Amino acid sequence: MLAALIIFLLEVCHKTMAILEILEFPDPRLRTIAKPVTQVDDRVRKLIDDMFETMYDAPGVGLAASQINVHERIVVIDVSEDKSQPLVFINPEVTVLDSDMHEYDEGCLSVPGFYETVERPEHISVTALDRDGKSFTIKPDGLLAVCIQHELDHLNGKLFVDYISPFKRGRIKKKLEKKHKEEAR
Repeated sequence: MLAALIIFLLEVCHKTMAILEILEFPDPRLRTIAKPVTQVDDRVRKLIDDMFETMYDAPGVGLAASQINVHERIVVIDVSEDKSQPLVFINPEVTVLDSDMHEYDEGCLSVPGFYETVERPEHISVTALDRDGKSFTIKPDGLLAVCIQHELDHLNGKLFVDYISPFKRGRIKKKLEKKHKEEAR
């Protein structure tokens, strides 16, 4: 009886969450500027759950709604090794706290297989709504600060490849276009 109940619950959970398609560079939809979320409701919470499932499956540490062709200001992040620290940022706003910059090697689920060094502010403050619509502010550093800035760029139609030279960006674009053509066959 208990085993049947567990199987039923797993099936229900699996049906209620979905792995969504992640747009890949140079898809022009990645350049769309996301609109603010006006109401945090069950639709938004379902989207957040699907985004986490998609991000963990990819696997990645962050995902912006823009990457799944939903142009709302929603980001999910989990930089923990064991997927135990899921964070939700709805309508996030970043404030740079000082001029200290740091270089990080960044990759992206929308630019699969490529990593480049990007310079970003090291000390930031982020104010956002959580999955229940409650406001919070954090002052992250390290990987979390980088990830937040990277994902917020997506909400503004920007990708990490925009920080690198036009030559490197063009090379990445050509390689991904070739990959997409081969996959379409």
